[in-house]
Amino acid sequence: MDGARRDLFRYLTAEESADYLAIMDMFSATLLTDLSAGEVAGQLAERGVNLSRDTAEARCRQLAAWGNLVPSIRDARVATVAEYIRSRSRYQVSKLGGRVHRQAVEILHASDGAREVARELLGQIVQSLDRILALLDRGHTGGDALDAEVLAGEVTTVFSNQRLFTDSVRDFYAYLAGVLSRYDLAGEEYAQFKELLLVYIDLITADVNRHAPAVAHRAGLVLVQADRVLHALATLPGLTSPDGMQVERAQGRTRTDWEELAAWYDASQGASGPEQLRGAAGQALGQLITNAKRLLDSSGTGFSRRADFLRLARWFSAADDEQAHRLYDAAFGAYPARHLLFGPDEPDPRIGPTTSWWHAESVPIPVSLRERGDRTMRGRTSRVPDPTADRLRLTAEAEREAEQRQAAAAELALAGALHGAAISPAARDLLLDLVGALLAQQGEQVTDHDAGLRLRAVPGPDTVVSSPDGTTTFVRLTLTVSAATMSANGSADENWPETEWSVAR
Repeated sequence: MDGARRDLFRYLTAEESADYLAIMDMFSATLLTDLSAGEVAGQLAERGVNLSRDTAEARCRQLAAWGNLVPSIRDARVATVAEYIRSRSRYQVSKLGGRVHRQAVEILHASDGAREVARELLGQIVQSLDRILALLDRGHTGGDALDAEVLAGEVTTVFSNQRLFTDSVRDFYAYLAGVLSRYDLAGEEYAQFKELLLVYIDLITADVNRHAPAVAHRAGLVLVQADRVLHALATLPGLTSPDGMQVERAQGRTRTDWEELAAWYDASQGASGPEQLRGAAGQALGQLITNAKRLLDSSGTGFSRRADFLRLARWFSAADDEQAHRLYDAAFGAYPARHLLFGPDEPDPRIGPTTSWWHAESVPIPVSLRERGDRTMRGRTSRVPDPTADRLRLTAEAEREAEQRQAAAAELALAGALHGAAISPAARDLLLDLVGALLAQQGEQVTDHDAGLRLRAVPGPDTVVSSPDGTTTFVRLTLTVSAATMSANGSADENWPETEWSVAR
């Protein structure tokens, strides 16, 4: 049942929704409208919507499959068999299909602005309840039977007014929620909205505070005699379904309806409707004050950027493709990354402009700027920190890296001819640094005095070096690594015999 009722809304979002809406408008225009596909196509043509008879038939069948229309068979006087086949398929709007379409049309034609609250209905509810109590008292004291027709009219008036009042209140506060959520509320629009809140909401709250206690008291009195009211209403002629299905009755015909009405106005039953209205009004006024603080706070990010965005949109509208691309890059910072300045001093001296953000330490951002966008400086100037701990930490890290580099250099020196050698990732990285320096010098060998290594590269077969994390191939290069000895004056001696290296296992 739920799935079938959801199908009733499909025609509103279907690809041919314009055709479906036009057809449903015709079937909902009058009572018991009975049309065939040909008549639908003809009447649509008069309204400026051109559909063939076959297309109109397909649309009506689809609406009938969704439950918006129901087939209606009627004898027709036709001249040919073809006309009889076409005219025998006639359609009428279904009960739920007509209700869905009426509500859909109401929403499509509704204004985006605020809806007035039917606050005058509160006084009408009080008067209707007084007349109901008067009828009950007259029938109880005088012994006369209750005038059921008059009683039914007053009961229907009470619940109809209550439904209209609550619906208008919900729409009004839904509109307020949409406006209050806007961050660009400023200027003349803010002034108008402020007047709306301060005047109109106060007017609604005053009416609710004045009439709600009276409605709650009278609804409670009627609830005490609800059995008499329901018995009198039951004596009126009503609708009975021949197939035994439940009939939708007007509100006020069950005890539950009266209990819900009394609970909506009675604060002792929990969160009553008037309390919710007062709470919503207080929340709206609080948000109004928050927006006022934002507009007056020149030290934060409270100024609205609505005018800037509108100006940017006008520039985009007037720009051609090339100018639009340049404007987008300039407005949103979409240019490629370029290190134009070195920036502030980093705590680690090894971090420079070429260091990736993935490997560099994150930049500390104050809590006020990160969470509230407030750039105001607060607090006293902090004391100059003692760099001793950082200096010791950096020194220890440098020593540890030097030890790792020496171990990698010893591993390379032991490898000698590198083709087919299996080395560690650290040794492989050191080898790549040496090869890069060699290619930059465009020579046959390069010496790293810090590591004590000499790398020689001559044209020849490929050199393949394997590591646990992959294989490195040096195309058309034969690589040989040896230890570089130091002379007495501290320079590398190319003629001294090479010394053997040992690697700590």
